[in-house]
Amino acid sequence: MDEIDRKICGLLQANGRASSAELAEAVGLSVSSANDRVRRLVAQGVITGWQAVLDRVATGASLCAFVLLDVDYKGEAEACTALSERPEVMELHHVSGARSYVMKVRLADTAALQAFLQEVVKPLRGVRRTETMISLDALKETMAVPVVPRGEGRR
Repeated sequence: MDEIDRKICGLLQANGRASSAELAEAVGLSVSSANDRVRRLVAQGVITGWQAVLDRVATGASLCAFVLLDVDYKGEAEACTALSERPEVMELHHVSGARSYVMKVRLADTAALQAFLQEVVKPLRGVRRTETMISLDALKETMAVPVVPRGEGRR
């Protein structure tokens, strides 16, 4: 990726609906060249998809919680697969430290969270213990990946 590709990626992360003409103008290329670059970035797997960002209140998922999971080796793969398939699970990360995983979930309210934990998470083979933190406010929440200029960030 060159600097123009990086700029196109940054622009598309900010506005996935930007037209080829808007991208071309922003990076100083012709429309066809900008369009070719976007197609190439998709083909190379740099751009992995296009999605709409939905309002969490309007969709009934206003509660955000982070669940720390202690998971035994036996049953770990099955638990991770089951949790990854759940629509409530926004993110599932294998982490270092005292816990095995941290999971970000979105649900309607605390009653839905409690039911999810009791009916879905805790019965999973391998799940030994959970600790839940409820987010009071999201000061920053993004799916945008930093587009680091070539040569930076490798110190």
